[in-house]
Amino acid sequence: MGKYTFAMIKPDAVESGKWGLIINDIIAAGFTILGAKMKRMSLTEAKAFYAVHSERGFFCELVDFMSSGPSILLALEKTDAVQSWRDTIGATDPAEAKSGTIRAKYAENKGRNAVHGSDSDENAQKEIAFFFSEAELILNR
Repeated sequence: MGKYTFAMIKPDAVESGKWGLIINDIIAAGFTILGAKMKRMSLTEAKAFYAVHSERGFFCELVDFMSSGPSILLALEKTDAVQSWRDTIGATDPAEAKSGTIRAKYAENKGRNAVHGSDSDENAQKEIAFFFSEAELILNR
């Protein structure tokens, strides 16, 4: 269990102005923000980032959505960061998310679900590196 994870506040939550509330939830959950930036992904970047889903039926809709507006990209630190973040955000479908989780509070539906979270320590490292150089991260070493 690693101490870093990647989080993204997706275009729906940025557009609706919920991103500040989500940042507050991140801090309240005990995460340290090591890096943060707002970015609108190009279609090419969204396809590369979500390449693991390229054979799934929702891929085109996903990359169109993810490149439709700015997202807030975050590198987070906490003990057992990946699992802790996934517990904080809740199930992909907000109708199934536990009360009090980010998706239960702020997501519109399964496709516009407010946030992304890494699903493993390995993917967290890859996803952080996809968007952040080491120089952009404030690491407590």
